[in-house]
Amino acid sequence: MAKPRKKLPSRTVDVNCAACRTALYKYKKGGKGSLVKCFVERISQDYTHTPCTCPGCGQVFARETMIRGTPAYKIIGGKVQVK
Repeated sequence: MAKPRKKLPSRTVDVNCAACRTALYKYKKGGKGSLVKCFVERISQDYTHTPCTCPGCGQVFARETMIRGTPAYKIIGGKVQVK
């Protein structure tokens, strides 16, 4: 399969923890669907201290994986809110 586009999308979304509402990322999201995966190269600001773990409540909200040969985080359903 093809790699994600090199040109970053213009739309930036805030990704927050669903349990404690702590800010996790500012992410350059393409498309209008729900957030299923976050490519690491598209994260513009990262507020987490350890990858895929909320700094506020310690909940694991994603898993590290490789998607189409690019490092990404697969979001666990219902663990994050996108605004």
